[in-house]
Amino acid sequence: MTDQPQNLCNRIEDLLFTQVNLAPLVFFRVIFGGIMLWEVTRYLSKGWIRRYYLEPDFFFQYYGFEWIHPWPNDLIYVHFLGLGILSVLILFGLWYRVSTVLFFLSFTYVFLLDHANYLNHFYLISLISFLMIFVPAHRAASLDIVRRPNLHVGIGPAWPLWILRAQVGIAYFYGGIAKLNSDWLRGDPMRLWLSERTDFPVIGSYFIEPWAPYLFSYGGLFLDLFIVPFLLWKRTRIIAYLVGLTFHLMNDQLFSIGIFPWFMMGATALFFDPDQFVPFRQRVERFLSSTIKFTRSAIHTPTQKKQITIYALTIYMAIQILMPFRHHLYSGNVSWTEEGHDFSWHMKLRSKRGTATFIVTDPEQKKSWKVDPYDYLTYRQMGEVESHPEMVVLFSHYLESELKKEGHGDVEIRAVVKVSLNAREPQLLIDPTIDLTTRHRSLAPADWILPLKD
Repeated sequence: MTDQPQNLCNRIEDLLFTQVNLAPLVFFRVIFGGIMLWEVTRYLSKGWIRRYYLEPDFFFQYYGFEWIHPWPNDLIYVHFLGLGILSVLILFGLWYRVSTVLFFLSFTYVFLLDHANYLNHFYLISLISFLMIFVPAHRAASLDIVRRPNLHVGIGPAWPLWILRAQVGIAYFYGGIAKLNSDWLRGDPMRLWLSERTDFPVIGSYFIEPWAPYLFSYGGLFLDLFIVPFLLWKRTRIIAYLVGLTFHLMNDQLFSIGIFPWFMMGATALFFDPDQFVPFRQRVERFLSSTIKFTRSAIHTPTQKKQITIYALTIYMAIQILMPFRHHLYSGNVSWTEEGHDFSWHMKLRSKRGTATFIVTDPEQKKSWKVDPYDYLTYRQMGEVESHPEMVVLFSHYLESELKKEGHGDVEIRAVVKVSLNAREPQLLIDPTIDLTTRHRSLAPADWILPLKD
């Protein structure tokens, strides 16, 4: 029995440090840099930088990251310009290590600026950009080896490829796990979304058929749960990838989810055999410089470094595996309470529509009045406040501070927030009797959230 754990450890070590071609890492470096450059140009061209980071007077900071603040004046444009330059450097593999570190810090800074802008795929990009710091994607077909030929190798340990695959696989699998809820299994909210897209070319007229929401709901569920095993099995890999390709292209046309489908199409390709990327690597080498010649030299990992790598990968994977389950520490429907919802790959699972009224009471003057939150928040931010209990409390504290600046004393703030979850009848989300200035967010369950009745 004592030999079994040792044999398992040996097999894991062999899997992680088997020498493989670096060509898929070159492929992913180019895809990652190219898509990030595309995203930066989208933000610049569509006016999103001003809308999301300059127009708001208040930002919903993440718990534990209250120390992160926006750049003064218009320096956020310089920040995004820097992100674009770093994307190009990563794409071509120039000053790669420094570029990946700066990109991770710069992108994660933008991600953490405002909780109202939370997107699952931005969280994924932040994680991937962190992993890219340690992935030797610049050791082949890069401008770094034009500068420093001694960096050039052809093969290396398999763990960088496996950690990228694992991160992509986690997003898929936990996205499927999250779909195992009663609403999704009965076709909600897909039924509502499809009914709004009957103008979709060719097949849109079928979206109102009774079977349509079940086809899309269960199709998405099974794809998320099983695409990774089918990608890992060589016999089904091509079919699985083509199905995933169709799935992401459909999502791109049906839903406004930006770069996510395209990013996943590129990332999912990492499950193919490394040698299949060699022609791509060779084309990149010819494009960058005629001095880059294909080599079979390898990255050799000392025994002590292998152990450190295994420990680091184990810790990272443990965090990624456990984090999505934290919503089970809270009672109630996570799609309703939002407690533990973020960072858990709950993607496109709910439709929430609400209204919020804030009532201020001045005990000294013995008078109450309603406050229009649109006087303080942007339209986008208000759309999030109307469905996120934590943001209701954060806004209440901000409103309290603004009223004090206007000359008011200690005021009480209550909120009447009614929300419809997946086409249910609107229900009270927040206890309207609680003075929200006395409540503060924490990791503990919130007592100001009312339970979902249905």
